[in-house]
Amino acid sequence: MEERIRTRFTPTVLATAAARYDLAPDDLHELDGAESFIFAFARGTDEFILRLSHSIRRSVDLIRGEVDWMTYLHGHGAAVAQPVLSPRGALVEIIDDGQGGQFLATAFAKAPGGPPRGVARNAVLAAEYGRVIGRMHRVTRDYAPPDPAWTRPHWDDDEMLLVFRFLPPTESAAHRDYLRVLDTIHALPQSRDTYGLVHQDAHGGNFFVDADGRLTFFDFDDCAYTWFANDLAIVLFYAVANDPDPEDAARAFLPPFLEGYRRESRLDPAWLEQFPHFLKLRELDLFAAIHRDFDVDNLDHPWVRAYMDGRKARIDAGRPYLDLDFRAFAPYLA
Repeated sequence: MEERIRTRFTPTVLATAAARYDLAPDDLHELDGAESFIFAFARGTDEFILRLSHSIRRSVDLIRGEVDWMTYLHGHGAAVAQPVLSPRGALVEIIDDGQGGQFLATAFAKAPGGPPRGVARNAVLAAEYGRVIGRMHRVTRDYAPPDPAWTRPHWDDDEMLLVFRFLPPTESAAHRDYLRVLDTIHALPQSRDTYGLVHQDAHGGNFFVDADGRLTFFDFDDCAYTWFANDLAIVLFYAVANDPDPEDAARAFLPPFLEGYRRESRLDPAWLEQFPHFLKLRELDLFAAIHRDFDVDNLDHPWVRAYMDGRKARIDAGRPYLDLDFRAFAPYLA
């Protein structure tokens, strides 16, 4: 989380947010949040999540667009956490931070279950993972925001291109590869069947699995318009990240994942050939985000430290994120 957001979060902001949902501050139990402040609360036996984002990162219209899309997905049978209205009937509650900005409060039903384990090497989980993503891709094709101002960004809007914003120019190899991959991706065709609004961060930290193996997705803060194949590549990116043998993990994960996806949505297998470019884009953007959020010379976050171990050397050497022939997985989408 950006320090300029963290320092604006005061007890007054918390008390105001709680009051908007007829709660006291002590009713809110803080959870880990990377980009927003996240709290759990209960009403009777029902459990909910309260998220406080800041207008520095997202405008109120972008938050409304996110929550409206989640409501649409939930209403069309996609496995997403249901947004809930405040007692005043608002999807987004706006709370002034006293410094010219606003905290934006949204509430959701808590996803049942808990975090997944061993995603890449659990074929049953991978198949259901693919099916749920496929359902989202299928139903989003008919979605349009009710207000054009709520339209979510496209993948290449300025605020999405993190290497340009946060990576120092001394990381010349990363900047060079970023320009190359952007040129390649910009040339790809777009159509209703290949490009739309997607989660764009659907990793294992953003869904829970219940005792019956059902998945429920949450945290749609990064949702944006991009290729469906990019959304799939991002899932793969995180499924194998920090695995001792990521290529082997990918070979285990992709067949059931793609077969599950095919049950709900169709995608031309030729799009698998673009996975190396989408994976490189995510690798470089995450590299830049870590430079933004951490002291890269003193990393104390275990996952981030593992991801960054040898990452600069790999990028400088021009190595792909995964050394695989993705065409070999075409039968699982056909």
